[in-house]
Amino acid sequence: MRILLIGYGKMGKTIERLAKAKGHEIVGTLTIEDADRLQEFTAEQVDVAIEFTSPAAAVPNILTCFEKGIPVVVGTTGWLEQLPLVTEQCAAAQGSLFFASNFSIGVNLFFHFNEYVAKKMQRYPEYAVQVKEIHHIHKLDKPSGTALTIADGIMAHYPQKQGWVNNATHNPEMLGIESEREGEVVGTHIVQYTSENDTFELHHIAHSREGFAAGAILAAEWLPGRQGIFGMPDLLEL
Repeated sequence: MRILLIGYGKMGKTIERLAKAKGHEIVGTLTIEDADRLQEFTAEQVDVAIEFTSPAAAVPNILTCFEKGIPVVVGTTGWLEQLPLVTEQCAAAQGSLFFASNFSIGVNLFFHFNEYVAKKMQRYPEYAVQVKEIHHIHKLDKPSGTALTIADGIMAHYPQKQGWVNNATHNPEMLGIESEREGEVVGTHIVQYTSENDTFELHHIAHSREGFAAGAILAAEWLPGRQGIFGMPDLLEL
């Protein structure tokens, strides 16, 4: 498979190494600074693009891939307020988009269990629920896209929650999401339920970026030939 990498930071380099080990060809690597070179590539040259850049760059890159007829897998977070525009343009161009806040298989099972637990726990108002995420100091967006996906899963079963705030809170109408940036932490996410009597947690710790990269490659292998917008639940059949 011929892969174009849009974004060539730590994640892009990890994807490149793992993709080559699986026998895939990397036909180009674009940094955030030279992403305008995306215009040089065509669907005849590229089977799929994998995009890990920045929130500001992601949507222009996605729309260019639609225009070019190149299926695109997106791991950049922080752009979902523009999802209605992307959805409209994907349909108009008959494009192919796979996006996820996190490509780790373990994290996506975490999402699944998170919703199951939230559905059960909303019956017990004596338990206050909070989310915490810890990442390396280079991560730009707060809260993380993964934390926001976790929050969406909780709030889907807590009708009293009107939204989230990016700090701990005792307001029962808001979901608190604490964000910490520390050293080179790959990614830790915690959902905590606390009452006067006890506390229990759902906890996921990423040990390396390779789990994210491997999941992105699986998505890139799965996407070509499909039309529309997809995510990890489609790939994992959750």
